[in-house]
Amino acid sequence: MERASKGKEKNGVVNQTWTLSMMRIKLALRSRTFLFFSMAMPLGFLFGYVIFFGRGNPTAVPYLLGAILALSVMGAFWGMSMQLVMFREQGILRRFHLAPIGPGAMLASSIISNYFLVFPTVILEFLICRFVFHMPTWGNLWAVFILVSLGAATFSAMGLIVASVTNDMQETTVINNIIWSLFLFLSGVTIPVAFMPSWVQKVTLFLPATYLATGLEGAMLHAASFGEVLEVTIALGVSLILAFEVSRRLFRWEPEEKIRGKAKLWAVAALIPFLLLGSWELTRGHLLQEINHQFQIINQRAAPAPHPTANPQ
Repeated sequence: MERASKGKEKNGVVNQTWTLSMMRIKLALRSRTFLFFSMAMPLGFLFGYVIFFGRGNPTAVPYLLGAILALSVMGAFWGMSMQLVMFREQGILRRFHLAPIGPGAMLASSIISNYFLVFPTVILEFLICRFVFHMPTWGNLWAVFILVSLGAATFSAMGLIVASVTNDMQETTVINNIIWSLFLFLSGVTIPVAFMPSWVQKVTLFLPATYLATGLEGAMLHAASFGEVLEVTIALGVSLILAFEVSRRLFRWEPEEKIRGKAKLWAVAALIPFLLLGSWELTRGHLLQEINHQFQIINQRAAPAPHPTANPQ
């Protein structure tokens, strides 16, 4: 009897999570903000990167696509936090709580719905690069799939932590802008890490966005094997588990509920894998050398061919 009741309870949670996920997908597709950050902005960056940085050279497209894929995946960070805080302020979470639905099902539905919303954009970016910009290779699709999947889930969970510790939309927007700017400008997605001063390059080793971007660029540029992106995969996976558990413990249904200052320190736990990985890379790793090597390759590929000179008669 006890096993049967536990099985029914587990099935109930799974059904709740799946139903919530489908509902969240429908709500997201009605949001102009979501459509802009998840589709319009990545596609705009894609065309801009290929035209201005790749100079229309097809051999440079795989590297640039890696950066765009990272940007598409990281967009989940912003969307998850804003949507959850909006639900709390508008009393929507209160209605879910009366259902009753637990914090785990609510947060898991956020991650699952974002997962299914990210992949259409990723597929569209691949098709544009292949058939519009004539990308010569598909890269290592298995490595890309694993990194995109874990990256989408991990950055969604990090966004949920922000939603759990902030009290209103204004505070959420400020914190999102600060963290998103670090992810955007220090990960190599917009400004190549090779262009940055050496001390800034060392700082990038502690950001999860750097490892996601570098892993995707390697998987696209020289078809990096799963073993070559294993440390990134492990760091993303551990960070996902920590971020989800922290957001679940700090989750609030009511806007009147407050979190003590010490409890907010739990939010740092999600970054522990990357703090450890960054410390190791800083002392014994070779990620910065790999980043600079990849940038040299893309520069050589994107460089225009010299004009042939006339043979002397």
